[in-house]
Amino acid sequence: MNPPRSARLPPRAAFWAGSAALFVTLMSANLPTPLYQVYKQRFGFSNSVLTLIYATYALVLIPSLLAFGQLSDRVGRRRVIAMGLGAAAVGDGLFAAAQGTGWLFAARGVQGLAVGVITGTATAALVELEPRGDRRRAALGAVLGQASGGALGPLLGGVLDQWAPLPRTLSFLVGVLAAVAAGLLVLRIPEPHPPTGKWRPQIPSVPAEHRAEFFRAGLTAALVWAVGALFLSVVPAYAGTLLKTKNLAVLGGISAVALAATCAAQWFSLRMRVHPDTGQLAGLLTMVAGLVVLVAANPLASPPALVVAAVLAGLGLGMSFVGAQTQINRLAPGQRRGEVTAAFITMVYLGVSVSAIGVGVLSDVLSRFAGITIVSAVIVAGAIPTALWHARVGPLAARFHRGVR
Repeated sequence: MNPPRSARLPPRAAFWAGSAALFVTLMSANLPTPLYQVYKQRFGFSNSVLTLIYATYALVLIPSLLAFGQLSDRVGRRRVIAMGLGAAAVGDGLFAAAQGTGWLFAARGVQGLAVGVITGTATAALVELEPRGDRRRAALGAVLGQASGGALGPLLGGVLDQWAPLPRTLSFLVGVLAAVAAGLLVLRIPEPHPPTGKWRPQIPSVPAEHRAEFFRAGLTAALVWAVGALFLSVVPAYAGTLLKTKNLAVLGGISAVALAATCAAQWFSLRMRVHPDTGQLAGLLTMVAGLVVLVAANPLASPPALVVAAVLAGLGLGMSFVGAQTQINRLAPGQRRGEVTAAFITMVYLGVSVSAIGVGVLSDVLSRFAGITIVSAVIVAGAIPTALWHARVGPLAARFHRGVR
């Protein structure tokens, strides 16, 4: 059911309301980033538990995507997005009230449910809400909403937890208010996808003719967000050791720098209409350079190298992910857009969970530096052949073959 005509947002405002839902959800999911080390010391758990807490949202998010991939296709986008924002508010509330490790796991689990419910649904809705049917602009609204929300989360959390009253509480109360406000706004958008029938849980699938292209984009997104997971989970602690500081605003700022660079790269890629395969190729190679500098920052004892690593990793993430998202928007059929998008986001968070959990376990068994080094090497080993795959099928390959002829 649509809201009364007098209460509906105009088309342009409705589009940006969908992007705002993504912004608020990712901001909420990243508010605890600078606090993980604080919680570790306060509640006395290991690096493995720390990264499990971080990754819990991905471990909940993936099944929720698999179970609810078709939900918005069947019952409509608007109510599903509003439901997800409600879950985001609950997750922030649990963090604000946290009294032990179990609270943190519960809060991250609810945040994972929120991200799982909203991400695929809002991304699909933006394609349908874009007034001119411009899929590049729809991709811009999706990726900027996610990346800018992700960038603000650790920065806002760090600043408020370091200098504002009610540390470990106020930032999450801000998240609750933002989620409620975004939910009320979303309830005013016209339904972009009329319900098509009764919903039943079903594993998302991809049309057979698009599976190779889907897998190429999904693999790229999984690799670059595996790096994003490093910067949102263990890199703040790595930076604290290197910078010899416990200032939460500074530590959250390192994550924010990476995701701010992501926003800039996404805006530039869409503004310059970079071909999706070219963007993914360039992004993967830039990300590889960022990982090399990230690992080198420790033996060099170089804080500037850490900042350079964050910028390069963020630029690589941004170029790659916007290319992958644009590719998915093009190939997903309208009647299955929510389902295909859910399958894509599932691949993204598989990369997130494997990266975060792997580095946590290795940090306990070896050291944090060894964990980051080994996981970075594995990501690079996957990124280079994937970049070559994009080079072989993209416009650069077409130009080469024309030149040979």
